[in-house]
Amino acid sequence: MTKKQSIFYLMCCGLIAFCSNAAQAKTEPAPEDTYELLNLFGEVMERAKTTYVEEVPDKKLIEAAINGMLVSLDPHSSYLDAQDFKYMNEQTKGKFGGLGIEVTMEQGVVKVVSPIDDTPASRAGLKPGDYITNIDGENVVGMTLNDAVDKMRGKPGTKVKLSIRRLNEKPFDVTLKREEIKIQSVKSDVKDDTVAYIRITSFSEDVDANVAKALKKIQKDHKLKGIVLDVRNNPGGLLDQAVAVADLFLDQGEIVSTRSRNPEDTVRYSAETGDIAAGLPIVVLINDGSASASEIVAGALQDHKRAVIMGEKSFGKGSVQTVIPLGTHGAMRLTTARYYTPSGRSIQAKGIEPDITVLPAKVEEVEKLYNFSEAEYGNALKNDKETAKKEHKNEKPQDNDWKKDYQLLRAVDLTKALSIYTSDK
Repeated sequence: MTKKQSIFYLMCCGLIAFCSNAAQAKTEPAPEDTYELLNLFGEVMERAKTTYVEEVPDKKLIEAAINGMLVSLDPHSSYLDAQDFKYMNEQTKGKFGGLGIEVTMEQGVVKVVSPIDDTPASRAGLKPGDYITNIDGENVVGMTLNDAVDKMRGKPGTKVKLSIRRLNEKPFDVTLKREEIKIQSVKSDVKDDTVAYIRITSFSEDVDANVAKALKKIQKDHKLKGIVLDVRNNPGGLLDQAVAVADLFLDQGEIVSTRSRNPEDTVRYSAETGDIAAGLPIVVLINDGSASASEIVAGALQDHKRAVIMGEKSFGKGSVQTVIPLGTHGAMRLTTARYYTPSGRSIQAKGIEPDITVLPAKVEEVEKLYNFSEAEYGNALKNDKETAKKEHKNEKPQDNDWKKDYQLLRAVDLTKALSIYTSDK
């Protein structure tokens, strides 16, 4: 064994010692087999260093080896170098650079989990389930997920061309201009003057506080019949924020549990007393771009029968990733547990089934040749309860563009219908 091989052998032994408690398997090979494989690894690295057509830095080879080990486990485990780790921290704080798209790796290509609202990706019409096959003409097959994400990032104002494959459509290219992505995680509005609409685009920091603030402001100015909570195309985010948002609307009971391979490590999150909506009907909108934290909220409210879940089956990301800092070398993201809803359902690869399935659609009014009613008869009786209508000259016309969103329109209608049966008599 050469001197370089000996040094690398000791490094690998140290790495194995660090990971042994977290990575032991039932079929763990005998110690001598592990050392033999590490020796093989050292030989392969040494041969790559001395024989590869171009000189390769040790750092690149070792980091690629570590990442290869982690990504082979599942699509969400990976190695984050210092730059990737910084980017991840920025993303959870709601500000980062790029295209505004959440992606994963599937069958060797990049799959869109969800475009984020008001970003280049959403404005370009990218959809959950789209596959990105090429980035600036370079095939993504053979790339790691981190490599692909790095290529999509860049200086704000620069452009990147993506080749897209979509089910039942011909492949097409789209050119996007990179921006500094500033996520407004919570947006709110009032629909039909009686239904609070709260849109959560991602579960970044302080989402629970922003949801509570938005609802309180709406309640101050309107007498509400119910709430629509929209988490469509929400790729997830922080576990504690998902728990906190669900807790806002639950008075008691379990919200979610995380279970690792060791039963004693199971963690259960429960609601505290207090429902900020005071029992108002809630409809939660989900689709195939609703993942992770979005599914935790939907699953908890569904199991407790606190909300009606409407839309399409969610993405099905029910695994927990733990980010372990590695000093100045970044961090490792490792899948350590699965999420379970209060009733014990696993979200992983199954998702949340809506109570009422509503697919995206377009509704058009049918033009009637002639409208005729009782009031148009010349000698029709007058309504003895009719009162004169006051004109409101300064009243702003209602913006009804939202009614073009068929799923949202159905959710608002259902919320108003539910209020009939839940209101005090």
